[in-house]
Amino acid sequence: MATSRVPGAIAALVALLRATPELSDVQVIDGPPTKDMADPDIIAVGWSPDGDQSAQLAQAFNTAGARTRDEDFEITGWIDCWSGDQNFSTVRARVFALLAVVETTIRASGSNPEAPTLNGAVMWAHLTGGALRQSFTDQGARAALSFTVTCHARI
Repeated sequence: MATSRVPGAIAALVALLRATPELSDVQVIDGPPTKDMADPDIIAVGWSPDGDQSAQLAQAFNTAGARTRDEDFEITGWIDCWSGDQNFSTVRARVFALLAVVETTIRASGSNPEAPTLNGAVMWAHLTGGALRQSFTDQGARAALSFTVTCHARI
């Protein structure tokens, strides 16, 4: 019996994003970067440079008898884009376009009806928050967006 759905949900979210055609030119990574973040577009699942928390969870008994438990958790993610020039509007638009792809990927659709369950890893998942950061670096304008995917599961 699994004690948490967090590991499976993170793995499923990474797999869904990597399989999304609109992200074929984006580096989708599981956890923190292991090399320099030189790629112009990166999505990291289970990591944010602002903290050491990859996911946060809470559990409670589903019903009397303690046979099943409900688990609610949040998966942290990070989208990072840079353009090499000084135009913030370009990288800001790109980071939000990638966030839209993340949201669409986990939203139910006719072609992907199991998406909100992360292909069965959870009962439901959805995008619930984000925070934009902009900076000017030696690589030019850079925009980054931390995001949160909130999930509900039964264990």
